[in-house]
Amino acid sequence: MKRAKTRPGWSRAGSALVLSLIFLAMFASLAAAMATFSAANVQIANNQQQTGRALSSAQSGLEILRYYLGSINIPAVAPSERLNHIFNRLQTTLAGTNITVSYNPTTETLTIPSVTLDSTTQQNFAATLTYGGGGFDTLHVAVAGSSREAIKRVGVNYHFATVGNPIFDWGIATKGPLQTQGNVDIEGFNEAFEASIYIESLHSALALDMTGKSSIAGRVTIANGAANVAISNSSSVHGAKGAAAMQYVTLGAVPHEFPVPSPSEFAGYIQSTFNPASDPTSNVTLTNVEIPANANPSFSGNTVIRGIMYVRAPNTIRFTGNATIQGLIVAEGDVAAPSALNHLDFGGTVASYDVSTLPPAEFGNLTQQTGTFILAPGFSVCFRGNFSTLNGVIAANGVQFQGNAGGTINGSVINYSNNRMELAGNTDLVFNRSGRERVPAGFQPSTTLYFQPESYCEGIS
Repeated sequence: MKRAKTRPGWSRAGSALVLSLIFLAMFASLAAAMATFSAANVQIANNQQQTGRALSSAQSGLEILRYYLGSINIPAVAPSERLNHIFNRLQTTLAGTNITVSYNPTTETLTIPSVTLDSTTQQNFAATLTYGGGGFDTLHVAVAGSSREAIKRVGVNYHFATVGNPIFDWGIATKGPLQTQGNVDIEGFNEAFEASIYIESLHSALALDMTGKSSIAGRVTIANGAANVAISNSSSVHGAKGAAAMQYVTLGAVPHEFPVPSPSEFAGYIQSTFNPASDPTSNVTLTNVEIPANANPSFSGNTVIRGIMYVRAPNTIRFTGNATIQGLIVAEGDVAAPSALNHLDFGGTVASYDVSTLPPAEFGNLTQQTGTFILAPGFSVCFRGNFSTLNGVIAANGVQFQGNAGGTINGSVINYSNNRMELAGNTDLVFNRSGRERVPAGFQPSTTLYFQPESYCEGIS
């Protein structure tokens, strides 16, 4: 029996090396793929971060503009001029900041070029403001935010709405500085805030000067951030005396727009014209009367005015005796160009009654022109005697209370003059602004911007 022959086995030398090389190539490819994938993820994360920062920049720009636009009140200008007025206000308000603004009246576009928010992350925003909706009742604000190469755009609309002027929320509002000397008390009829005071004083370093034993029950707000305030140790604001009173004084407030007076609205109510050559000036009753220019009458005794007294400029009207006014006094001066020849002087006691107390059958629509007592742009006004109640706003270019002048004022005192407003002697003013009209008669309503959050959108062009 033959034995089976066996073949020698194949040699397996080097197979482990081959397998190692195969695995090494696989792992190297996998590592390269992982590195590429990781790099892509890093780039995606970086892009998302930059996009997020760009959106944050755009939204920050939107909020910055919302803050500044919220303080703007637009006077009664033509709707097409609203954007130009916004430009003028922003230009003034943004002075000294890193935000600049320009306006192109041809395209009706207000532009804010790039504003740096964070130089480290290169975050910026730029904005354009235009009319929206094909008219002048909507303001469209478009903001582009950026962070390095990333850009995001957002937009929102504002609606122009007619409102009352915030000036009427103050007891006293004066463009010029305020001085109190003597025993002057400024009080609120219902609450202390009714006696709060707004002082612009952009042309005077000393905005508030309180000497003697003067008191202001409310707070004081001053637009001029660099203004000085002098309060004697015997004087007080909101109950705090001397230096302690400064805690109730605000400096650098956003300037208010003063309401635009419109005395010509009352010219249609004139029924008679005073003749200085022949008409009496003592113990007279005047009804819806016009005082012609340069008449300069001095009324003595007991003077009664029913309806309106319409004063043409230039004129100086004096009441040396007692004056009973059932209605209002309107003077047709120029608020931008006051004259020293224009003056209303009340030397005696004043009794005031609102036009709504007049008989409608005789005075018609005039009885609805409520909320104003004296509307005298371009005229100065001085009270020297006392009064029980003055029913309505007193507005003039220069207002003074002297001697024993005092009583309740159902409205505000508005001084359009940049010169000092003086309260002296034993003046005691009590402001009652409860239930007052938002827009008193004779003032043009102002316009404000209402933010419309529902209009917010992203990715706009």
